[in-house]
Amino acid sequence: MNNRLETFVKENRRAFDVMEPSAGLWAKIEQELDQKKKKKPIKLYLWMSAAAAVVVVFGLIWLYAGRLQNKDLEIADVSASYAKKEVHFAGLITEKRDSLAIFASANPELYKKFTADLKKLDEDYERLKAELPTSPNQTFVVKAMVKNREIQLQLLKQQLLIINQVDDYKRVNQI
Repeated sequence: MNNRLETFVKENRRAFDVMEPSAGLWAKIEQELDQKKKKKPIKLYLWMSAAAAVVVVFGLIWLYAGRLQNKDLEIADVSASYAKKEVHFAGLITEKRDSLAIFASANPELYKKFTADLKKLDEDYERLKAELPTSPNQTFVVKAMVKNREIQLQLLKQQLLIINQVDDYKRVNQI
C-alpha cells in the first residue's frame, strides 16, 4: 500500500507542484487571523485586576465598619469596677426619677425646674460618652461619667427631699 501511494505521488508530482494557492488566498487567511485576534477573550490579568479591586473594596469596608464599632465603646470596656458603679447609679437614678414623676402632678412648676437640671446633667453625660472612644485618657472620661451619675443621684435625692418638705408644709398649713 505504501508503494502505491509513493508511486502515485512520484508520477503526479508535477501536477501537485503546479497547483499552488493564489496570493489572494494568503491575504484572505491573514485578514481572518487578524479578526480572530481582535475577538480574543478577556485575558487572565484583567480578571486578576478585577478580583484585586473587589478585595480592596471589601477590605476598606471592613476597616470602616471596624471603626464604627469602636465608636460604641462602653464603660465596661475600659474599667469593670466603674461599669458596676455606673450600672448601680443608673438603676437608682431611674428609681428616683420615677418617684419624682409621681410628685410631678402635685408640683408641676417645681418638677419642670428639677427636670431642667437633670437634663443638663444628662447632656453632659452623653457628651462624655461620645468623647470616650476618641479620648487619649479613657479612664479619666469614665471616672467623669460615673461622677456625673453620682451627682445626678445626689440631685434627685435632694429634689425628693425638697418635694417631701413642700408636701409636709402644705399639710401642716391645711390644718
